[in-house]
Amino acid sequence: MGYALLGFIGIVIGGIVGYLVREAKSKHTVSGAEAKAKEIIQTAETKQTEVLQKAKEKAIKILEEARVEEKRALEEMKTQQMQLVERENAFSKKLLEIDETKATAEAAKKKAEEEKQALEALKLEETKKLEEVSGLTREQALQRIITLVEEQNKDDLLGRLRKLEEMASDEIDQKAKNILAVAIQRQASSHVSETTTTHVELPSEEMKGRIIGREGRNIKAIELLTGCELIVDDTPGVVTVSGFSPIRRQVAKRALEKLIADGRIHPGRIEETVEEAKKELSLDIKKAGEDALYQLGISMAGIDPKLIQILGRLKYRTSYGQNAMMHSMEVANLSALLAEELGADVHVCKKGGLFHDVGKAVDHDMQGSHPELGYQIMKKFGFPEEICYQSIGHHEDKPKTIEAVIVKAADAISGARPGARKDSLEFYVKRLQELENVATSFEGVEKAYAIQAGREIRVFVNPKAMDDFGATKMARDIANKIEAELKYPGEVRVTLIRETRVIEYAK
Repeated sequence: MGYALLGFIGIVIGGIVGYLVREAKSKHTVSGAEAKAKEIIQTAETKQTEVLQKAKEKAIKILEEARVEEKRALEEMKTQQMQLVERENAFSKKLLEIDETKATAEAAKKKAEEEKQALEALKLEETKKLEEVSGLTREQALQRIITLVEEQNKDDLLGRLRKLEEMASDEIDQKAKNILAVAIQRQASSHVSETTTTHVELPSEEMKGRIIGREGRNIKAIELLTGCELIVDDTPGVVTVSGFSPIRRQVAKRALEKLIADGRIHPGRIEETVEEAKKELSLDIKKAGEDALYQLGISMAGIDPKLIQILGRLKYRTSYGQNAMMHSMEVANLSALLAEELGADVHVCKKGGLFHDVGKAVDHDMQGSHPELGYQIMKKFGFPEEICYQSIGHHEDKPKTIEAVIVKAADAISGARPGARKDSLEFYVKRLQELENVATSFEGVEKAYAIQAGREIRVFVNPKAMDDFGATKMARDIANKIEAELKYPGEVRVTLIRETRVIEYAK
């Protein structure tokens, strides 16, 4: 019992001592934390004071700089205002001077008008007096003087006129020949090719029968699908494809070649082969257009692929036997060369020369003349007006632009050169007859002969029916009538001959 009590007392005393120890330790910890908090607060207050001080100093510095900048801006504004006032004063002074000058000019103009009217009145009065004295009007007197001068100086005037014409003609011809020679010698061209027929070679005569088919069904199917006529005659190893459209002939030729190589020839296979030939020809046409642009150095950027396709169709179009694509490329090259010599726009001439006959690619399928169709096509695909005009300009008598004149000249050179085109005998004879008929339609012409393949016409006139003045005028009239009524490649030289022969016999 005694031990238990002592133990309990010990426990109580230990608890009291532990509590006291914990309380003392807790107070020590709290006092340390308070001291540390005070230290932190004091440090923060010190930093705050420093930051406020720096901010205050910076604000003062900014205000001072702003005052300096404001002062400088005010000074500049003041200077500008002074300059503006000086300019206004000078401008006002100039306006006053202009007003004074204008008033002086108006007065001088008015005075000149009055003097002019007085002079006109005086001249009119003098003219009336002269008419009264002479008995002739002003127009009659002028005509009489001109007639007298012509009669008195007829020989001198004629000689001078001929001399001037010869000098001008020689100089112009020489310059033109030099320019054309430079352009032509740099252009190499091919000769005319076939026009309305195409030939397909056969491996054997037995193949002709297979092409014709039972009761002619194969040949009828080919002609129906291609729009061409197949001529299977006695010529060994050859079938002739005849048709006005070169593109259709080319489709028929390709289809025939495929059928011959395949060996299977019947209406079903013919239809498939014709479709394949059309697709291949379409690709070939597009490639032809791209090749033409590439060879001429014209960028395809900005040119619609459909227009390139239309351009490629010219490869299978001919005019008087001349391949339209080759002709267009010749015109483009010649136009560019002439433009370089004459200082014109080379790009417009080259591009316009290439597309000047693009209307011929569709004139079989669309209504209208090829110049108008070509103009509409180029307009549709966004070409500028100066290039579109080349399609129309090369068929006008007097083109509006120098580039159109150049393209017209290049077109004439390409079409008129030897080997470029071939005409039928009937057309050739008809052209010569038309030239002679135009010349003989004039009064006083005795004979007319077309020579040099229609490039020159010699006209003999009655020397008693007209004088040299009349002969000169008639030569010009004949040339003008040929230009107005006939169509011909190149130019026609008119040589009018008036001569007097005196024959005597010594007996």
